[in-house]
Amino acid sequence: MAVRDRQISNEEYSGQSPEAPALPTPMRATKCRRVSSVPNGCLNRFSITHRGRELARGIAIGTGVSTGTVCKAESLQAAGVCPDHCVLVCADTGPEWLPVLERANAVVTEHGTRTSHTAIACRELGIPAIVNAGEAITRLRNGDPVTVSCAEGDEGFVYEGFADIQVSEINPDSIPTTRTRIMLNLANPTAALRWQDLPADGIGLARMEFLIRNLIGVHPMALLYPERITNKEERKRISALTAGWQDPGTYLTETLAQGIAQLAASQYPKPVTIRTSDFKTNEQVKLIGGRDFEPLEANPMLGWRGASRYYSAEFREAFALECQAIRTARDELAMDNLRIMIPFCRTPEEADKVLEELSANGLVRGERGLAVYMTAEVPANIELADEFSERFDGFSIGTNDLTQLTFGVDRDSERLSELFNDHHETIKRMIARLIDTAHRHGREVGLCGQAPSDHPEFAAFLVNCGIDFLSVSPDSFLRVKEKVAQAESAGAAP
Repeated sequence: MAVRDRQISNEEYSGQSPEAPALPTPMRATKCRRVSSVPNGCLNRFSITHRGRELARGIAIGTGVSTGTVCKAESLQAAGVCPDHCVLVCADTGPEWLPVLERANAVVTEHGTRTSHTAIACRELGIPAIVNAGEAITRLRNGDPVTVSCAEGDEGFVYEGFADIQVSEINPDSIPTTRTRIMLNLANPTAALRWQDLPADGIGLARMEFLIRNLIGVHPMALLYPERITNKEERKRISALTAGWQDPGTYLTETLAQGIAQLAASQYPKPVTIRTSDFKTNEQVKLIGGRDFEPLEANPMLGWRGASRYYSAEFREAFALECQAIRTARDELAMDNLRIMIPFCRTPEEADKVLEELSANGLVRGERGLAVYMTAEVPANIELADEFSERFDGFSIGTNDLTQLTFGVDRDSERLSELFNDHHETIKRMIARLIDTAHRHGREVGLCGQAPSDHPEFAAFLVNCGIDFLSVSPDSFLRVKEKVAQAESAGAAP
């Protein structure tokens, strides 16, 4: 694999694009910016030298290194005044923090897990992040220069001062080819353009709820029935957002369609899989107008989510808007590489209802090449894989929910994080059984998640089982591609 090492120069940190080549001698940065993970068509590996003392540590998200001055924020409002290219330090983030994350060089949070919003969003944006970093807010001081390193394994570190950063640039043409397709997890149209030069095999997971949350911000039913919203300020916000549109529903479908099409165009003609919305009720209420359309559930993770919403009287019209957006992107915007994935489908009978709703909204499985997949994340999906194979074109294993439901461990619980093992022997046996059953029916199976990148032996296991594709965050693409290539060359592939 072709690799070229270099030091990051002052000009690169300050956001300029020097015409002259980088200086051959190391330079300590006095200004900084986030360094893109795919500059000039290359992939980067980072290492640091001459670092300062350790100030904080936590779980590393991504594999990058970045520098900046600390900006601590106790709230989203406080974060809004943080300068561009800072190191954002806060307790945790949510979906509404995305505009702030996009401006940061790095993010450090005191709470969070590998599956938290901060982790998922920062992976897509290519921003180094450290979650569950203990007393970071206390230990770090506003305005101090620091280096955030996620290039030293599972743990991430915050170091005092600006370290010297060594970059190994890798030409994508030298990345090994693999039988197993390696795809990307993406749902941010802007981020999709940032990563389009990666030699990926398409997008294996684009979450519709991320698109709705980031592009729309309004509960779909609130757009259809604004008169039912009890909060006057929220009604005003919806009126302002939808001003100039034919109607609020059109605002959603056309805005979503543009975002979906942008994702599809970034990989065209390779397949791009849109997973229909999997909001939980506690997430829906955070959307504008959501409180007037959502029940209060004791355990939203096991409640009204995924497939169960699509055919219900209380949400069917909202699902129809999602379908319209996908149909517009496929038919009117010519993105025929789009395919659909249905999340959290508990039974074959529920699958039949969902397929009926799709057909009623002009998305007929098999028509004009439309493929419909399902996520395999409920143990019943494994037990009834024969029946589900008759209804769907393939499966994508969702290890987070499958692990959660198999072991009865809340995937978002920091206290139980040591019990959350998504590559446990139990999970491996279930995956192997699903692949065997699906292949007997001529259906393909993939896996969306971080486990293959975090655990080399798990990647080798998946290859040995004959997995058809893996879909990973862009920052772990290279690591997974290499691990899969090694496993295949060692004779693990069937």
